[in-house]
Amino acid sequence: MTNAHDPIFRALADPTRRAIFERLCRAGDQTVVALTAYAGVSQPGVSKHLAVLKQAGLVCDRHEGRQTHYSAQRNALAPLLDWTSEMAGFWEGKFDDLEDLLDRMDQ
Repeated sequence: MTNAHDPIFRALADPTRRAIFERLCRAGDQTVVALTAYAGVSQPGVSKHLAVLKQAGLVCDRHEGRQTHYSAQRNALAPLLDWTSEMAGFWEGKFDDLEDLLDRMDQ
């Protein structure tokens, strides 16, 4: 069973990709060279991670001369915010039901 959130979850499941995405969110546009210096992995490795992030819609690229600048697409996280809110509501309801059951058992 797949859903539309799966590519985002898969992309952010990797700690290196997550760190690259966080770096782009905090520092703004970055080149592959700048990200490589920060990421601690090779330039081809960073490029592969950026491709996964781009495929998931989490980053976009802009070519400027010989360099490619990447930027985070924070609005791509909106579906995850909706999903986490939905799950939080689900579990709050379950805990409320459990609390009611425990209260009835105490009486």
